[in-house]
Amino acid sequence: MTDREEALAHLPLRNNLVGLLPYGAPQIDVPILLNVNENTHGVPADVSSAIVAAVEVATRGLNRYPDREFTELRTNLAAYLGHGITPDQIWAANGSNEVLQQILQAFGGPGRTALGFPPTYSMYPLLASSTDTRYVTAGRRAAFEMTASDTARHIRESQANIVFLCSPNNPTGTALGLDVVEAAYEAGEKERAIIIVDEAYGEFATSGTRSALTLLPGRERLIVSRTMSKAFALAGARLGYLAAAPEIADALRLVRLPYHLSAITQAAANAALTHSDTLLANVEAIKEQRDRIVAELRQLGLSPAPSDANFVFFGGLDDPRAVWSGLLEAGVLIRDVGIEGHLRVTAGTESETTVFLDTLRTLL
Repeated sequence: MTDREEALAHLPLRNNLVGLLPYGAPQIDVPILLNVNENTHGVPADVSSAIVAAVEVATRGLNRYPDREFTELRTNLAAYLGHGITPDQIWAANGSNEVLQQILQAFGGPGRTALGFPPTYSMYPLLASSTDTRYVTAGRRAAFEMTASDTARHIRESQANIVFLCSPNNPTGTALGLDVVEAAYEAGEKERAIIIVDEAYGEFATSGTRSALTLLPGRERLIVSRTMSKAFALAGARLGYLAAAPEIADALRLVRLPYHLSAITQAAANAALTHSDTLLANVEAIKEQRDRIVAELRQLGLSPAPSDANFVFFGGLDDPRAVWSGLLEAGVLIRDVGIEGHLRVTAGTESETTVFLDTLRTLL
């Protein structure tokens, strides 16, 4: 235990926070960063200029509070999502993590249970702990798959009040069939469970993979969470959002902090959304590199999972830590997610992907 950890242990923390570690990936300065699923293509120059111009206008009114209902942003997000979604079905916050936290603040808490299906996004249990929500887990099948019948059974048995379905799943990259989401919703009827489909990587889905956005009509307990951090290359802007029944947004108004979205954040996001075609042009290039990684890893005798995300989760490694270290020595940082025999790599630019694959081939 470090001195800082010992000092923390002496504070009167809530019992359910004692011993926890904060979420985070290694922050190491190397030439090629492929560990946190960022969009490595960056923001195009014309979009950057538009954001700067919008922020400059916003700075003139920084003596006033921002629009606490972020009306223009909700309108733009609804138009981007399509599927007949209206602005009153949209909610946004500082990254999708804050969106999820607000959902837990409104629908979780002491005496309530959230259900996750690991391996999945490691923030779910941390967000549950921060809101005193009990977090329980259920397993997946071989190849990290989830079936409709298994999912429904686990929801009924756990009597969960909140269910996390990550699709495409992080860290595996695998997408859920909509039959799983439908079964989850029906299974949660008795407890009136909130079903969250976390589609942070939804824009990278392969052709034919349908979004849970299509299931929203008539399902007031279904929430589809999205982010502008990945496909929009705006991880630094911190803008996450959801689509759901209007009453979900009303519930989150009960727990949000006043004026939680700054005028700067709103201006940057609105400018980006007006240039969505330009920003999303890189998505196809990223998917091409993702599929290239999958194909070449198979040629190397490894076992990459089918990916609908901007990253690839792969197994078949005798000593993943040695491979991770070897890549790091060569200036390539990927993610060790702590699953035996596996690592995860973000699909970068063509040149970044080439360096990763060439280095990995040498190490193997």
